[in-house]
Amino acid sequence: MCQHLNQCPPADAIDREAARTVATFCEQGWSLLCNGVIVFEDTGELLPDGTTIAPHRGPARHALAA
Repeated sequence: MCQHLNQCPPADAIDREAARTVATFCEQGWSLLCNGVIVFEDTGELLPDGTTIAPHRGPARHALAA
């Protein structure tokens, strides 16, 4: 799917989030990557085959300050 000179990682790769953004919908909270992955602002993902990836961001910084 990617047409870049240095191809972006495919949707099934571990580093799939490194693909370039081709469309951003900030008001809706998601972006489309050139490998077909939809990345949500909560770090969840929707892969082109319909597989969902749960949000995987780390804990909030204020939760670590104890």
